[in-house]
Amino acid sequence: MKPFTLILLAFSLYFSMGAYADSDVRPSQQVNELLDGLHTAASQANLEKYLDSFTANGVFMGTDDWERWTRPVTLDQYVSERFAGGTGWTYVPLERNLIFSENRNTAWFDEIIVSKKWGRFRGAGTVIKLDGQWKIAHYAMSFLVPNEVWENVSELSTEAFTERAKNN
Repeated sequence: MKPFTLILLAFSLYFSMGAYADSDVRPSQQVNELLDGLHTAASQANLEKYLDSFTANGVFMGTDDWERWTRPVTLDQYVSERFAGGTGWTYVPLERNLIFSENRNTAWFDEIIVSKKWGRFRGAGTVIKLDGQWKIAHYAMSFLVPNEVWENVSELSTEAFTERAKNN
């Protein structure tokens, strides 16, 4: 082979391997940055960054049965009110799992996050790539309950829902 052909082949191989590696790592990095950024924005009461993490019609599911907040109305209003005094909430991710669609434009995640005040939670949801940027389309938060205390927590929860139903 001629030297020019070898150089061209080497460059082609290098850039094709680089593109493969980038397509394999970059979406994971971007989604992790999005989710970490969401938690940082919440802890800093940064309204713009927090809401910008979601799609225009994104949904956040809280831990209570009535907590289903949608953009642009109920989620924006709730977060605006909570951040108004300059105070948000802090959850620190302990672990996160990502699964990507075949075309790598959709990902599903689950994460364990911790609040010093409230304990462990699981966040789970869907992120989508829109115009080259990852956004949260759906985020659901649940309170983690160790199996050893599940029965006690279940009783408390059942009692609270029964009482709530009586008062409504």
